[in-house]
Amino acid sequence: MQNIPSVDLRDFLSGNPERKQKFVNEIGKAYEDIGFVALKGHFLDDSLVEGLYAEVRNFFNLPLDVKEQYEIPGIGGQRGYVSFGKEHAKGRKEGDLKEFWHFGQYLPEGSKYEAEYPENVDVKELPKFNAVGKEAYQMLEKTGVYVLRALALYLGLDEFYFDNYVAEGNSILRPIHYPPITSEPDNAVRAAAHGDINLITLLMGAQGKGLQVQNHNGEWIDAIAEPDELVINVGDMLSRHTNNRLKSTIHQVVNPPRELWGTSRYSIPFFMHPVSEMKLNALDNCIDENHPKLYDDITAGEFLYERLVELGLIKK
Repeated sequence: MQNIPSVDLRDFLSGNPERKQKFVNEIGKAYEDIGFVALKGHFLDDSLVEGLYAEVRNFFNLPLDVKEQYEIPGIGGQRGYVSFGKEHAKGRKEGDLKEFWHFGQYLPEGSKYEAEYPENVDVKELPKFNAVGKEAYQMLEKTGVYVLRALALYLGLDEFYFDNYVAEGNSILRPIHYPPITSEPDNAVRAAAHGDINLITLLMGAQGKGLQVQNHNGEWIDAIAEPDELVINVGDMLSRHTNNRLKSTIHQVVNPPRELWGTSRYSIPFFMHPVSEMKLNALDNCIDENHPKLYDDITAGEFLYERLVELGLIKK
């Protein structure tokens, strides 16, 4: 039994005003209530998903000394490999039980962001790895654009309000490997309770138990998607921008039952970020006498830097 609402992007894309509005209402209400949905009708086809997972498994199966060649110092883990236990949740010191890779934005030649974003890292041992990563990145980004268009309408904004902010945005595709657990973890879980930094997160690989979201009563509920669904949640940037009208829900990836400790888990989130100069100031139409302004003004770039320090990926 799925505990998060399921929506279908094909309603929004149908050309039928009633179906389009139905999608807007459903996703908007879900993000006000719990901050998570399962989405059908996205732009990833089965063969692309299968190809990406195959390449991701191939990469994480490489010897550690090979993987570590792709760990780039001085960039806060924003491209390439991040080794096991390096990242921890805000407020925790125990490293999460995971290793991961980062694909970043693919900029057109002459983009003003060329100096700001690190270059993507090519894995020479796996000729298909980077190509399939790029295709998945672009299909997830395309899906995210339409989700944000629906949310703009729900918020009473122009439908294309977010388009210029996410075009060439600092988005990240993160294939994650949670390796088999070989000994009793010392107060560590695969991913400790946290909120995401970005506007929205599109997650592949939530088909089995592990991902849990916290509802408004503080209860942890399983977020399990169907095989053809992405799980999409609100991040802290969008929550700030909407004065917490759209909820950035705390979530975690718990360790499996002991009998499954010997198994790996893979998941692939796409963290949709805007360009760094986007102001995350609370929208005027999300502030009134019953909903006073909750957050100080800040840009997306400033907020991202603060959070990377808190996660241990950037040392001050």
